[in-house]
Amino acid sequence: MDQQPPQPAGTENLVCSRCGTVADGAPLTWTCSVENGARRYFCESCARENLRAIEGRLDSSWW
Repeated sequence: MDQQPPQPAGTENLVCSRCGTVADGAPLTWTCSVENGARRYFCESCARENLRAIEGRLDSSWW
């Protein structure tokens, strides 16, 4: 497999790729998506609003 392991929590502040919310501590309820080889993190609110698109593996540019 050529997938990279998840980024360890605490190494940097994660920012939601959709709304810009900054993670407070370890973002246990956030979603991680790999799009075109780049990791994108989404806060709980953005992930809930776009759950069907995420499950359908649509790139975030389509939401």
